[in-house]
Amino acid sequence: MSEDKNRATAAAILPLVGGARNVTSIAHCMTRLRLGIKHRSMVQDEALKALPAVMGVVEDDTYQIVLGPGTVARVTPEFERLVEEARATAGEPAAATPEGPAPGDPHPAGSPAPPHTTATSAEELAAQGAALKARRKAKNATPVKLFLRRIANIFVPLIPALIGCGIVAGINGLLTNLGWLPSVVPALAAMASGFMSLIAVFVGYNTAKEFGGTAILGGAVAAIIVFPGVANITAFGQKLSPGQGGVLGALAAALLAVQVEKWCRRWVPEALDVLVTPTLTVLLSGLVTIFGLMYVAGAVSTAIGTFATWLLATGGAFAGFVLGGLFLPLVMLGLHQALIPIHTTLIQEQGYTVLLPILAMAGAGQVGAALAVYLRLPRNGSVRKTIKSALPAGFLGVGEPLIYGVSLPLGRPFITACVGGAFGGGFVGLFNQLGDAVGSTAIGPSGWALFPLVKGNQAIGTTIAIYAVGLLVGYVIGFLATYFFGFSKQMLTDLNATPEPTGTTPPPGSPAPDPATGHGPAPASDRPGTDSQPAGV
Repeated sequence: MSEDKNRATAAAILPLVGGARNVTSIAHCMTRLRLGIKHRSMVQDEALKALPAVMGVVEDDTYQIVLGPGTVARVTPEFERLVEEARATAGEPAAATPEGPAPGDPHPAGSPAPPHTTATSAEELAAQGAALKARRKAKNATPVKLFLRRIANIFVPLIPALIGCGIVAGINGLLTNLGWLPSVVPALAAMASGFMSLIAVFVGYNTAKEFGGTAILGGAVAAIIVFPGVANITAFGQKLSPGQGGVLGALAAALLAVQVEKWCRRWVPEALDVLVTPTLTVLLSGLVTIFGLMYVAGAVSTAIGTFATWLLATGGAFAGFVLGGLFLPLVMLGLHQALIPIHTTLIQEQGYTVLLPILAMAGAGQVGAALAVYLRLPRNGSVRKTIKSALPAGFLGVGEPLIYGVSLPLGRPFITACVGGAFGGGFVGLFNQLGDAVGSTAIGPSGWALFPLVKGNQAIGTTIAIYAVGLLVGYVIGFLATYFFGFSKQMLTDLNATPEPTGTTPPPGSPAPDPATGHGPAPASDRPGTDSQPAGV
């Protein structure tokens, strides 16, 4: 039954993105189906958002449909199969012509939003959010930010393995502490640690693939870092250790391998390319990796771990306040992607990243802000409906529908959501400062979805309690800040105003439309001149 449901979701999405001919690439991350789109005008945004399984859409370097954790991993294969079947038959009609907007898409890419003074409905807020997203995307198209985005593309595919191994590690730790199933503990330890011991290989593989090299050569060069035999090699007067340099070393080694390979492709004769290019790539990149990159990257990795520990131990409350408060703006600027290698390095160095639980508080502030918006706009049914549909995802750490559909277009609630995140981050940071480190064994999830991955230097119950109270602080402060400071009087007046009917004005004396359906005459009790109040007032 669930397979039928997932296939039905994929089948509903496909025509709304312009059909198989309009899809150039398919991938997914933790929560989103990421599609390469040929003609943006053929995508029907509002119809997609109206699908029950869709939590929202985000336009970035790819068109991203938010389906939520778990669901996206099941819908994506079904979507890929449907696209392959449609291409095989080669008889699929286009959903819309590239020259014009798709049916139901009132604001195709590149067209200006309709003029208005204040958004009063969820549709108008969504349009404003899309416009803000497009402007942010244009500003983010700088060389540095594009490079950071490519770095993120290297690590995002690794997240499912990090999560799975992280949860297994948590189960293993629990069994060890309780003294249960001692014969099973070594097996769980192997499952939890196997991927992390070889993560450098996967990073090298993905790096070469992302930057235009041969993926397996990137993995081969990165594999040198984790080979046990490097313990017999001396560099800079010190013995190397397997894994020294970690993911940063693998990243640098694979980038070097890509450059060496491209150089060889230009200068090596075609008749010798199959033999000479791979050999020179592995040989030259491998030597530089062993006698340079491993040592340098190892020093950098150690410095990152030392600095994070020092920062939270000496100024945890302040650092947590700043990190929790600034994370949403960092996301808007595209700079949060620089944190992904840092998280992974901390997980390698310490077994968990102490930064992620603090940054996750930004999502808690967002949820609290959304709840306040819901209460402050009692007459705005469309915005309240958007919030109701997006809140479950928000509690699980999927914040895009609330950010781009509600708080960011409204302006002030986005700021007050950041305030909630700041106080939540400050709370978690304070306990780090007091010696109770709260970390995560994987990256990707946040909100309630992070609970199975929480780990620290204290008993698991204490660590989970600190994270839970941190979320509560973020919810409460985000709610209070938004409720009392998130709206001006004029905003409340405009956003709670009864929306004007659309379409042609009925002739004088004609009965008013039924407010329940929007068509036909209203019941006598709801027409002007009767004793009843108009609907929604």
